[in-house]
Amino acid sequence: MARITHRRTFAVVGALAVAGLALAGCSASGGGSGEDGDTLKLWHYEGEDSAMAKAWNEAIKVFEDETGAKVEFEQKSFEQIQKTASQVLDSDAAPDLMEFNKGNATAGFLASTGLISDISDAVDEYGWADKLAPSLQTTAKYDENGVMGGDTWYGIPNYGEFVGVYYNKDAFAAAGLQIPTTYDEFVNVLDAFVAQGITPLAEAGAEYPLGQLWYQLALSQADRSFVDDYQLYKNPVDWQGPELTYATETLKDYVDKGYIASDVSSVKAEDAGVSFINGTAPIFVSGSWWYGRFVEQAGFDWTYQAFPDSQLSLGSSGNLWVVPENAANKELAYKFIDITMRPEIQAIIGNNGGLPVAADPDDITDPKSQELIATFNGILDNDGLSFYPDWPAAGFYDVIVQELQGLVTGAQDAKTTNTNLGEQYEEGTADYR
Repeated sequence: MARITHRRTFAVVGALAVAGLALAGCSASGGGSGEDGDTLKLWHYEGEDSAMAKAWNEAIKVFEDETGAKVEFEQKSFEQIQKTASQVLDSDAAPDLMEFNKGNATAGFLASTGLISDISDAVDEYGWADKLAPSLQTTAKYDENGVMGGDTWYGIPNYGEFVGVYYNKDAFAAAGLQIPTTYDEFVNVLDAFVAQGITPLAEAGAEYPLGQLWYQLALSQADRSFVDDYQLYKNPVDWQGPELTYATETLKDYVDKGYIASDVSSVKAEDAGVSFINGTAPIFVSGSWWYGRFVEQAGFDWTYQAFPDSQLSLGSSGNLWVVPENAANKELAYKFIDITMRPEIQAIIGNNGGLPVAADPDDITDPKSQELIATFNGILDNDGLSFYPDWPAAGFYDVIVQELQGLVTGAQDAKTTNTNLGEQYEEGTADYR
């Protein structure tokens, strides 16, 4: 991430559950209803070179031109939000509009505590629901307990994200290998690289990537009912069942066979991404948030595809536009959201390595972006977005990191790892079930 890892890390600090990396904001001015002195106070976390920031900077210009008002953008880091957001949102200092992480432990928490607004009326007024696929709507709607997939709209996403597989096509060619199209071919490729003395998978056990690979392995054996049970608490999760047992045993097998470096437990996400960028590792299972950075920095031919032979993929809507309950200018916030959903703004996201949710396909002219969006749309068409493994419970991200570190270092076996994960999952989700 680049824009990026911040979407995966959830934790509760005091009364507030939030997630992510600190990302630099961009500065701007302007916004309002058209009367002199009107100001839209806006916060977001996107790095200035990200697809979203580029699109939203243009949206600010359009907003100012059309309304005659001002947008006051205050640069905020994740750490600032983490420490102060619950207090700020409960005060007159709240912004009118802010980007916030989606999920039960984040936007759901704010919804359940009344810190962000029910925007259902605005959704109806502007027709935003018609622009969002059902799986994208899930993370924007919450019930009274803050569980996603409810009936009340608390946010609007205007981009998406998913986890797939990055392949270094030049490295494959040099090794005499083809990009795999099935899981059996994927494993054969891993074996072939190991035989040539190459550790094929860029991975990071100190942060989110290893947990995402683990969950993807579970999804490869799962169906939608498993996702509903795990993420939405429809039924109890069997932590010694076939999906999670396969995931944990296979992940350990990956380390034992040399598909993943033996020191993976101490590696961070940035290091894993850089190992793909510099050509050290030819394969990286991670998110679309790396896409724009790889376009700019990877000096080789590469491709990005869904995980082979899996109908389900990690992913969701992107972060949400949310309107604090104490916002002074809610109607201005809704106008700005609507501008970010326009085809011309969506096209900026799409042509800069992002995943727009309401773009006109004819507006996407960059070949790499076309490839990315086509893969994402294929996942959407199959109802394949399955969210992230840490979402069900606040603080579960740290539990996953710790338990998988214990697994890959040999401190504990797969059964113990799943037992420990299950106990923490049950404790963390008890209030939702």
